[in-house]
Amino acid sequence: MLQVALAQVRLNARRFIAVSLAVLIAVGFLTSTLIINSSSKASLTQSVGQGYRNADLVVTAQTSYTEPPTVISQQMADVVRNTDGIAGTYAVISSYVTFGEGKNTSFAELSNTAEDPALFPVDVVQGSLPTSDGEVAVDQDTADRLGLSLGSVLSLTPGGEQDAAATELTASAIVSTSRDPMKMGTPQLYASAKTVGQFAGAEQGFRSVQASLEPGANLEAVQAALGQAMNDAGFAGLAVRTVAEQTEETVSMFTGGEDQLTIILLAFAAVALLVCALVVSNTFSVLVAQRTRELALLRCIGAARSQIRRSVIVEALLVGVVASVAGVLVAVALVGAIVAYLQTIPESGFATLSVSPLSVFVGLGVGVLMTVLAALVPARAATAVAPLAALRPADDVRAGSRRGKVRLVSGLVLLAAGAALLAAGALRSDLLLALPGGMLSFVGVLMCATLFVPSLVRAVGSLAAPLGVPGKLAAVNAVRNPQRTSATSSALLIGVTLVAMMMTGAATARDSLSGLLSQEFPVDVAISGSLADGSSFSEGDTATALAVPGVTEAALLPVAGTADIDGWPTEVYALDPADTSVLQDTTVDIAPGSILMPQGTMEKTVTVNGAKGNLELDVVLSESSSMNPLITSATADSLGGAPEITNPDVYLSGPQLWLAVEEGLSTNELMDLRADLAEAMGVEDYMISGAAIERAAFEQVINVLLMVVTGLLGVAVVIALVGVANTLSLSVLERTRESSLLRALGLTRGQLRGMLALEAVLIAGVAALFGTVLGALYGWLGAQSALGAFSPVAASIPWGQLGLVLAVALLAGLAASVLPARRAARLSPVAGLAAD
Repeated sequence: MLQVALAQVRLNARRFIAVSLAVLIAVGFLTSTLIINSSSKASLTQSVGQGYRNADLVVTAQTSYTEPPTVISQQMADVVRNTDGIAGTYAVISSYVTFGEGKNTSFAELSNTAEDPALFPVDVVQGSLPTSDGEVAVDQDTADRLGLSLGSVLSLTPGGEQDAAATELTASAIVSTSRDPMKMGTPQLYASAKTVGQFAGAEQGFRSVQASLEPGANLEAVQAALGQAMNDAGFAGLAVRTVAEQTEETVSMFTGGEDQLTIILLAFAAVALLVCALVVSNTFSVLVAQRTRELALLRCIGAARSQIRRSVIVEALLVGVVASVAGVLVAVALVGAIVAYLQTIPESGFATLSVSPLSVFVGLGVGVLMTVLAALVPARAATAVAPLAALRPADDVRAGSRRGKVRLVSGLVLLAAGAALLAAGALRSDLLLALPGGMLSFVGVLMCATLFVPSLVRAVGSLAAPLGVPGKLAAVNAVRNPQRTSATSSALLIGVTLVAMMMTGAATARDSLSGLLSQEFPVDVAISGSLADGSSFSEGDTATALAVPGVTEAALLPVAGTADIDGWPTEVYALDPADTSVLQDTTVDIAPGSILMPQGTMEKTVTVNGAKGNLELDVVLSESSSMNPLITSATADSLGGAPEITNPDVYLSGPQLWLAVEEGLSTNELMDLRADLAEAMGVEDYMISGAAIERAAFEQVINVLLMVVTGLLGVAVVIALVGVANTLSLSVLERTRESSLLRALGLTRGQLRGMLALEAVLIAGVAALFGTVLGALYGWLGAQSALGAFSPVAASIPWGQLGLVLAVALLAGLAASVLPARRAARLSPVAGLAAD
């Protein structure tokens, strides 16, 4: 039977092309995910390990969540230096400093140069490393960005100490920029240990001690000896690791021991594999049905049931092996191309391709196993009837058969139980309850597909009747085999449902968050802090803000006084009644003698302290929980401004600018507005907040996630469409004589192509339409479960996006019919009627 299986694959190779493509895509997706995981870890290891690249051993303080870390002292560094087998050491000390003036002020990390130059982790690009206490080395990126060169003078002050005296250092070297994730994005400076010590402080100690070994020294022996020397000296809380061990420890600190991105990608890969399994199972079911008479004849001449079953499984095994190998090769090539591109970008030059054996074996194993398992049911069906009975076509598993009834009842039970859990989760705003409910109900829908999909196709197919004979024939042919139609539609239904769910969930979450932010933030945009020169906002700044395109209203809120909130002085701002139009809630009315306080304030009255005295004001609650305490400008005049603060630990913010912006600005326009305001006002981006800005930030995240998720689910949709084309192709081969007879009776080639195109459109259209409706329902209930506890959730249906999904599915179904229809139309009626 092995020869029979090989002959079938060789003679009917074209019939296996589509299913091989589906397996290739699914295996490629899975393998790519695993290779990306291993490559990202290898890249992170390459990046993290750059700080220790010239060392053999690293001594650091052990990580503890209950006790403060051990401070590495000079005595500990001396123990490392004096241990047998150690050739050189590098006791790393660092501190954060600032240099530059005004808007050009930079926050940098200052580290010491190595005692042993061979251990210095970066390369010298120009000049020479500092040899005196008045010199400094600057990394290449910082030098290029700030226009620094050899001989440039940097005035360094300790980070966070504005009044500290500056230390002037002259740039003696330009060094390569370290790609260590803990350093990237921060200017990197290097000076002598004495100079760095002026900024770090003696109590800080060393960050680590790196050591190189003498030629011929045994790494493990020296590591053990160094650990023992530390214990003998009474130094506890230290870890002596090899560079590989230290790098692995640091990487695990970054990833937390888990890789959430890989878990998410594997979930999408599982969806693609499920859809692929449906396509494989449906394809082999059709192939077995087409060969029922052939297999029956083999039974009649002595082939056992087990031999017939094994021949079908061998066919699936061959297809699975070839397609899986191709999928793995495509995945390696794709990820390799991505890594090669990343290596051309300076910021990601450390990107490394790592194809782990696990990635290859899992991809091959899952692909082959999935293909074989998906073919088991068709293989069993091939031997389910007696040889003589098999000489006529076998019945499909329908709702009326025993297996069909079991499947239908199981599906209804899962659907009912899942729907109940999903509804309960939505009503209680419990995502952990709604998630399994949604999964169970969706599995139930798929199991019950044979109950409603053919009926839906038949109902929609009636709309094609006005197209004449091709339309009527297409409607009949689409449901000729309900089981096949249901399986093909189910594969596409999975992908479309998940895409529609994400789109609806994102739109609903976007609108809900917008309403929540409008309640939390009193204004569209608020600018707080001070200008670059340290001065506070004034009335002239309102005109500057109003000149920025997109700003419609602007109001200056000076600090009118302070109020003790939770035992701590808090700013109280003054708002002119004429400027209340800048608020989100324009109905707010602050009467003289009252104070507007944030939601949740329990006090009935609040005492406001001013330069002229104190006032006890009645509390009026705002809808916002983040509202700054507000009083009228008339009440502020009686306070005489903010009181003098004598407590050095108390710092009061200056006046704020509150702005209203145009309605209907898009996410990109709002982010551009933020940048324009920061430039016009001379402030940093983080000083600009408000409902509009926060909404734009959330929408930006949601849009990116939606784009990524839709792209990942698109893999499953592509596989499903391959299944549509495959089913249609096999159906064309199955109906060769019938199609030729229709041609002989007068059906033109164009009408035949139109009939097959309508079949594909009916199958894809019904699956896409039902999936869109089901996905919209799941998306709304999911958003209600996740966000209902925070704010009211109203369904927001993205009609445009869902319409686009439906249109793409219809066009893709139409495209899937092109090759099968062309093949059917190209065959002459005489040749077709003569075919067996």
